[in-house]
Amino acid sequence: MIRGMRFEIVTIFPGFFASIFENGILRRALAEELVTVGIHDLREFTHDRHRTVDDRPFGGGEGMVLKPQPLAEALAALGIAPKTARGAEEEAARTRVILLSAQGQRFTQAVAREIAGLERVVLICGRYEGVDERVNEIYCDMELSIGDYVISGGELAAAVVVDATARLIPGVLGNQASGEFESFGVADAEIDSDVEGVPRSQHGAGGLLDYPHYTRPAEFGGLKAPEVLLNGDHLQIRRWRREQQLRKTLANRPDLLENAVLSKEDRRILEGLRREQAH
Repeated sequence: MIRGMRFEIVTIFPGFFASIFENGILRRALAEELVTVGIHDLREFTHDRHRTVDDRPFGGGEGMVLKPQPLAEALAALGIAPKTARGAEEEAARTRVILLSAQGQRFTQAVAREIAGLERVVLICGRYEGVDERVNEIYCDMELSIGDYVISGGELAAAVVVDATARLIPGVLGNQASGEFESFGVADAEIDSDVEGVPRSQHGAGGLLDYPHYTRPAEFGGLKAPEVLLNGDHLQIRRWRREQQLRKTLANRPDLLENAVLSKEDRRILEGLRREQAH
């Protein structure tokens, strides 16, 4: 990964991001310059006294559409040329322009890992009914949606993309192994954080959901933490956690199982869980 990854955010609400970047992991990443962020007010690239960034859609319909000219000028100010003029220079290959919209491909942990390997990312925050499609065709390398629902603008989506991507950059998390052992994380075969002489009690998710977590006190609200987590047997804990990963995924996101790489033991556990579910 590259230190000092740069995000450029083009928005009509630059003040939206103030509190987001002043808290938690992102605040530390910015303070240590592992990540830098530039916020660019789209209205600064207009030329009328009303600072107009939108207009009615051709063909009729409700709502307004962000105009192409202010966006084109904002991108030019950031040194972003149309895709056809960028060539194959190394710098261009390490930069991506991303349009955030409900029509984009779904943003996933795999996409976050791909973005985390770049040096510079430009995020265009859609608003109203969206962005003039010619901006997408001329400038954007990728169109992303953070989920199958509609939000009021791309600012929330931009914050999600920055957060999910930044935490994959070495040094951003206090313990980098935390990014390996979590929902949608890598498989066991890709994890090298074992401690010599100590069996690992965690299990890589391999694209599935994480297992449930417990902490002190051992009993709360009449419920006890699972006994297996208290006995100190790392191998038993690891097996239990893998079963819980499969249980959670089957219950909440069975679609993830379709493309998951499952061992013979995983399939045996799933068969038992499905029988249990049927009853």
